[in-house]
Amino acid sequence: QVQLVESGGGMVQPGGSLRLSCAASGSFFSINTMGWYRQAPGEERELVAAITSGGSANYADSVKGRFTISRDNAKNTVYLQMNSLKPEDTAVYYCKLFTWGIQEYWGQGTQVTVSS
Repeated sequence: QVQLVESGGGMVQPGGSLRLSCAASGSFFSINTMGWYRQAPGEERELVAAITSGGSANYADSVKGRFTISRDNAKNTVYLQMNSLKPEDTAVYYCKLFTWGIQEYWGQGTQVTVSS
């Protein structure tokens, strides 16, 4: 059974920073992509950033230059450093581990609130 456990969410003022972590445990295919998605109330879930096990990353246009995704393959952990946070970044952030056509797992989500 694969588990993804997120941490690091919370409340921060505009312009502040947060760092999210997601640790994967269990048995899964080692060649994979880990990503962060977010869902605001009344909105569709959207990709924020993703990174392959080889280190290739991609970002949503709305977070480019502000967020940085990284991973530690030895720890099966992915991180999302979020800087210059804006109120529109407020959402539940979900971690996902997947390999196309083979596996897909989601974390339970962590709330990020950006408010003054």
